[in-house]
Amino acid sequence: MTAEPATLAESHTEMTEIVLPNDTNTHGRALGGVVLHWMDVCGAIAAMRFANEGVVTASMEHVDFKRPIDLGEVVVVEAYVYDTGRTSLDVTVEVRAENPRTDTERATTSSFFTFVAVDDDGDPTPVPDLDCPTEGERRLRDAALDERAAQLERLVERMEDSGS
Repeated sequence: MTAEPATLAESHTEMTEIVLPNDTNTHGRALGGVVLHWMDVCGAIAAMRFANEGVVTASMEHVDFKRPIDLGEVVVVEAYVYDTGRTSLDVTVEVRAENPRTDTERATTSSFFTFVAVDDDGDPTPVPDLDCPTEGERRLRDAALDERAAQLERLVERMEDSGS
């Protein structure tokens, strides 16, 4: 029996954290590993909401650390499912930092994750098809698909330039 399709909106997840001293390096900026942890958790929640199953992280593609996140800033991590396979879910994860003192925010980090849905025995299990019933959901899906394709093209170009 095939599950009913699920919508992109059903997977949308947003988490907030505050950068505390234990989360920082010697420059008072968020450690990359801490940011990756928050991204993995947020992405997994989005995938679980979509699949109504447990998930495991299968891969994380190139991570772009665009700007640092400073001690005391609020971190907003946003994720949603933008594509699915038989048992896999592709999730885009974006991070932005908010300075609560100046009421400003900026994009800081982004990546694409793939999760695999698993049953209670830890075996891969089918996921619903992705449905994007609204124009906004279709725009988000298309933007993620386009960005991932562009990212892969840039990777191929870098590899060709390096002679690999």
